[in-house]
Amino acid sequence: MALRAYVTGAGGFVGRHLLDHLQSAGDLVSGTDHASGGADILDADAIMAEMRAAAPDVVYHLAGQADVAASWRQPARTFRVNAEGTLNVLAAAAEVDATRVIVVSSAEVYGLVDADAVPIDESAPLDPASPYAASKAAAEMVCVQWANRGLGVVRARAFNHLGPGQSEHFVVAALAARLVRARRAGETSVPVGNLGARRDFTDVRDVVRAYRLLATLATPGEAYNVCSGEAHSIAELARLLQERTDPGIELVPDPARQRPSDLPVLCGDPTLLHRTTGWRPEIPLARSLDDVVATIGAMSAAGPGRAR
Repeated sequence: MALRAYVTGAGGFVGRHLLDHLQSAGDLVSGTDHASGGADILDADAIMAEMRAAAPDVVYHLAGQADVAASWRQPARTFRVNAEGTLNVLAAAAEVDATRVIVVSSAEVYGLVDADAVPIDESAPLDPASPYAASKAAAEMVCVQWANRGLGVVRARAFNHLGPGQSEHFVVAALAARLVRARRAGETSVPVGNLGARRDFTDVRDVVRAYRLLATLATPGEAYNVCSGEAHSIAELARLLQERTDPGIELVPDPARQRPSDLPVLCGDPTLLHRTTGWRPEIPLARSLDDVVATIGAMSAAGPGRAR
């Protein structure tokens, strides 16, 4: 069934892939992206006006400050964008009688989890360990409040993404870009941060499939992990990226790239998502990494510039 959809953060990494997926499903899609001149989610009146014009059945709220490292430098700004921005989007969605609102949260809300407690399911307590995580936990509480008022809010707790077009603020794209550029420049080493962390990665194209399925099949008020259920160390991903670029390039630890609080392991349990929607990830890690390297290689060959 075709739906009228409105997407915040439509010009970002996930937003672009979500628009492609929704359009391929036959949905009528409109979206906003502040970086491209659209409404700022901190401007309640502007978001309300755009939402009224779109008259959506479903709202996908992707816009926000998603950089954990930047949240330590700008904690107040991060909190406002992610918590207050979510409040503005939900108020507008309620005003236009949207039947479903998918709010993208983050697995970072779970915080420091013991290795014997993974994979994490949705019943785990929220224990945010960074300003970014705290802002997303606060946004989730805003969602709970609006769900209690009858709005069809669904929280999608996204674990790590990867795929073509991702910003170099994120680990896989950053490593791939450094390796590609080092190979082109004939350099023998690249700086890296913490390679010991283990993360649950899902291809962005699988992630956006999950979001649309949640829009049609999820229970309002609930939270759903969007993840693969498998953890990979950053060291493993770095080795796989080296194989795709230049195995001879050395990875040199750089203390400046360490975060003040880096979770040792973050791996989710997607059972609830699968049971509710039938979703499973379809794109293997090898293909995701191939596509990341190919996209960055093409951009590097074309000239200066970075993926958003």
